[in-house]
Amino acid sequence: MKKILQKTLRFFSKLILKKYQPKVVGITGSVGKTSTKEAVFQVLSGPFKCRSTYKNFNNEIGLPLTIIGISESPGRNFWGWFLVFLKACKLILIKDNNYPNILILEMGVDRPNDMDYLLSIVKVDIAIVSSVSHSHLEFFKKVEAIAKEKGKLVKSLSKSGSAILNFDNPLSRQFKSLSQAKVFFYGLQIGADLKAVDLNYNFSNFASQEPSLEKISGLNLKLEWQGSLVPLSLKKASNLNAVYAGMAAILTGLRLGLNLMEILSSLSDFSMPPGRLNIISGIKHTYIIDDTYNASPESTLAALDFLSKMKFSNSRKILVMGEMLELGSYTEKGHQLVGEEASKVVDVLIAVGEKARGIIRGAIEAGFDKDKCFYFNDSDSAGRFLQELVELNDIVLVKGSQGSRMEKVVKEIMANPLEAESKLVRQNQSWLH
Repeated sequence: MKKILQKTLRFFSKLILKKYQPKVVGITGSVGKTSTKEAVFQVLSGPFKCRSTYKNFNNEIGLPLTIIGISESPGRNFWGWFLVFLKACKLILIKDNNYPNILILEMGVDRPNDMDYLLSIVKVDIAIVSSVSHSHLEFFKKVEAIAKEKGKLVKSLSKSGSAILNFDNPLSRQFKSLSQAKVFFYGLQIGADLKAVDLNYNFSNFASQEPSLEKISGLNLKLEWQGSLVPLSLKKASNLNAVYAGMAAILTGLRLGLNLMEILSSLSDFSMPPGRLNIISGIKHTYIIDDTYNASPESTLAALDFLSKMKFSNSRKILVMGEMLELGSYTEKGHQLVGEEASKVVDVLIAVGEKARGIIRGAIEAGFDKDKCFYFNDSDSAGRFLQELVELNDIVLVKGSQGSRMEKVVKEIMANPLEAESKLVRQNQSWLH
């Protein structure tokens, strides 16, 4: 039945795309897809009629639902699917003048040939690759196989298309050779076409005094583009991931003919989606870095680097880390690597889940005090323990794969739990029950 459903959705989606011929921005990457999608949507939604991937609808079922315009999956509801196909038929038979002229689609790759299937549905005009790393290694065995699958998106572009690639990610950078389309790089390193320089985190001004949440958010930087240097102020985002997402969005806007200054203005209020390195007020006047959407070794090392930059006086740094899943043969090494790096940054380490024991092993082997390591089987227990542990001005980084449910830890220690629905991931009824 699932195969029949997939084929039916693909059939209708292709007919809809053929009828309306929207420009398609396809986004893939091991880390940063959703943040990039949100930034691109923020840039394009003013000048164009846009639709972006609903929630995490980035697979063989979700991508067609976005094309059709369905924001909630019917699940096992037969009549729900009947209404989906009814809407698809209506779009094909009766022209909808409000149908988007640009679709911004996340294209997730969990297993071999996933990208082939998605490309059998949609032809992409602009391809964005945010990164390639060890996520989903369980199903690919080697990171090079992940790169090969994601690279198919770039390879599919025609000469009139555009590839927008993260220059700072070595595997993404190599995709230039795959494409006959125009290629544009973004990043912080020399060689990027759009380069971010002079990054100034607002919280860096609070190294010797007590900060306040209202004042530590925000990030200022400059962008080098075609020989010019222009300022960009991100008022509601405080981390490097937002910079990468914003740069990808800027290049997308430029490729679609938008003015650079207008693009920068539209990004000034860009904020990261829930669970992506957002700073939240915690109990006892603490600060929570909520990075609970997902985790891989690479994204966790980036989060630890972000934590290391926060140097408030009289504050401890606490890492609450859940398991990193779907790493396959890299599981033990990946967790130990995180532990080794954490030992250089944090004062207290809390691991959640059996695989996360490797983080503690890695930290202790690197010389971290074992008396400052704590282990819990589940996030509920860790959250209750953390309530008692935290002290005034502590900075708590909470991270883990989706299956670790680390957002429960954040909810336990956030200053206003009533804000959980709007600020945390996985707060709808399907996750709460």
